[in-house]
Amino acid sequence: MGDFEWAMVNSINSFFEREGIQAIAYRLRQSRFATQLADILVDSKIAEYYLAIECKSLDARKTRSLYFKQHFSEAAGGHQIERETDFITRSGRQGILAVELRYGVGKSRTAHLVPWGQIFDRYNEGGAGITLQEVQVNPPLERRGGAYEISRLDILRITGYYDLAGNDLLHEADLYPEDLSLEE
Repeated sequence: MGDFEWAMVNSINSFFEREGIQAIAYRLRQSRFATQLADILVDSKIAEYYLAIECKSLDARKTRSLYFKQHFSEAAGGHQIERETDFITRSGRQGILAVELRYGVGKSRTAHLVPWGQIFDRYNEGGAGITLQEVQVNPPLERRGGAYEISRLDILRITGYYDLAGNDLLHEADLYPEDLSLEE
């Protein structure tokens, strides 16, 4: 475990360096006894690059879905999706699920970025998971020399789909307060 996570960290940091973006992606040291916030954190003053990324690598020949019970952990702090959603909303980060699909020896792997809000919504609705077909709706990341290439478009396409940190800050009632009337 960990190869996909390191590949993503390297790809993201290469993108930042290539584009001159003031941001850094990194992995936190993992401990068997501590719950992990996310696989990859990205720090930046630029909101679209202030990210929390969870990585999953699946053998696409053996499963048709990314299952919440099988592929995510359950710990004292609750289900991994609940813990990470809490971290994402409290920190103000954009959440991304990076999914690598492996197809066996001699076949190319693909990686797809999925908005964390889509994962949380499905989990919250009581769904069993998200199908690989739903993952593949998100275009695969480019590959060059065996490494994933990330572009600004890849990240922009994901961020902003679901703003978990701000989803309950603005309600319809806030737009039309009852105490304001045109007659006054």
